[in-house]
Amino acid sequence: MNYISTKNKIRQIILICLILFGSISAVLSQEYFQQEVNFNINVSLNDKLHELNAFETVQYINNSPDTLHFLYFHLWPNAYSNNNTPLAKQLLRLNGKQRLFADPDLKGSIDSLNFNVNGNQVRWNLLPGQPDICQIFLNLPLKSGDSIIISTPFHVKIPKGVTSRLGHIGESYQISQWYPKPAVYDQSGWHAMSYLDQGEFYSEFGSFDVNITLPANYIVGATGNLQTQTESEMLEQL
Repeated sequence: MNYISTKNKIRQIILICLILFGSISAVLSQEYFQQEVNFNINVSLNDKLHELNAFETVQYINNSPDTLHFLYFHLWPNAYSNNNTPLAKQLLRLNGKQRLFADPDLKGSIDSLNFNVNGNQVRWNLLPGQPDICQIFLNLPLKSGDSIIISTPFHVKIPKGVTSRLGHIGESYQISQWYPKPAVYDQSGWHAMSYLDQGEFYSEFGSFDVNITLPANYIVGATGNLQTQTESEMLEQL
């Protein structure tokens, strides 16, 4: 009797564990989602003033189960704007550069922003102490499964490339993290993270359609397949 009773108890425990494991797996699979963000950007480089002038349109698809009333956007070039940004504080702590962004050549910024959602102007503001992140307040809630179109012009002052990833040395440009883009929203909520020199960037995935206008003597290094036959021939010659 004891042997049979023990076997029954083991079977009951195994059955309970299988049910719990199945329930947890179902809950986890339901919780996971990934927002979709699709960009269309037109940008031109002024190599005399070391600046970018651009306009972007972003399709934001809410694949989360939540209704969103606002969005966070990264404005990461503003990390170079003054000595009180999270980037500047990190570099001051690590390197002790007391005049880090006091030098105008080392300063970078993003401005001339005018956010519209579905063609209508919206209210937005920079976060206190985090000028490289803004909060955009939606005029209408973005329900689960719905999408919106966000657009804005923007201007980027490119800093001298001695501080971090974004910058120029003379007329050689390393352009990274330069355009406004939504912060990640996942099952843990918003990740409104400031730009830092150490570590990588948590960003939403999406598609990009980018048109870049440059002076004729520049070559763009980027991923993808070159479509212009004359430029392909020029690269073969080089």
